[in-house]
Amino acid sequence: MKWVTREKAHVDRIACPWLISHFVDGDAEFLFVPADSVVEVAEREGAIPFDVPGVELTHYYEDGEERVSFDAIMKKYGLRDPALLELAKVVRGADARIPNPPPESAGLRAAAAGFRIISRDDHENMKIQFPLYDALYAYFRDRTTPGK
Repeated sequence: MKWVTREKAHVDRIACPWLISHFVDGDAEFLFVPADSVVEVAEREGAIPFDVPGVELTHYYEDGEERVSFDAIMKKYGLRDPALLELAKVVRGADARIPNPPPESAGLRAAAAGFRIISRDDHENMKIQFPLYDALYAYFRDRTTPGK
């Protein structure tokens, strides 16, 4: 399936492709386009739009707190893995204004900014950041595994 979002990806627009490709759609193809073209490209390509205002998989509010597109994807696809729930908190803290974000959020935000600077384009950015999300997921999986 094709998925489309805004170009010049930062935290949520890299975290979402990682989540999608690992837990929702192993054959996902990602398109990064200008913000004002996302809906048009989604319609033309039969792609699922995310992290753009006015679509299903975007920021929303729950219990008075902003949630990010990563949260919206987890909710829609019923992802309840405890490690993913912890990772979602970090992504949310790095991408939204929430009270008391996890300490890892500041590091993720800084790393995302640096990766965007050193990447040629959004696809390279995604490729080089996925190992960071793999590592964070492993970290939280280890921390949430009973008996550890």
